[in-house]
Amino acid sequence: MLNKTVKDVMNADVLSVPEGMTVEDLAAFFEDNEVSGAPVVDDGGRLVGVVSLKNLVHSLAGSRNAAPDRSDPSYFVREWEDHFNPEELQRLRVVDTEVTVGDFMSRQIHTVTEDTGVRSCARKMLELGVHRLLVTDGDQLRGIVTSFDLLQLVAE
Repeated sequence: MLNKTVKDVMNADVLSVPEGMTVEDLAAFFEDNEVSGAPVVDDGGRLVGVVSLKNLVHSLAGSRNAAPDRSDPSYFVREWEDHFNPEELQRLRVVDTEVTVGDFMSRQIHTVTEDTGVRSCARKMLELGVHRLLVTDGDQLRGIVTSFDLLQLVAE
């Protein structure tokens, strides 16, 4: 079990957003896909950051000058987190359609490669205090591995 690699447990079907996406489109993306964050890619598909619902709320609240919590990039998840729900997101009013994801995303990205061992992956999650790591090959996004993926491996 523990001799497996990230490739054995990762999800290769990752939703990402372009850095040029507008705030309005990002809000719709989060709501439509019921996710609270996503990796951000440039026009060439290279991973350039991470954006979360928290970043979006800060942007919509006009607090772009406030320092975001860079220690919690809130990577892509498949369900809503306890802090927000679709109704709360709908109440947010998008007023600045010129703002794009690239203006307020986090550039701090925590990654592993497909050949990283699951033990090393779990150790890195613990050290960083995160629940998900993006799987990359250079600057290309290949997938995501979550603490749930590792827990599922242990359960099997």
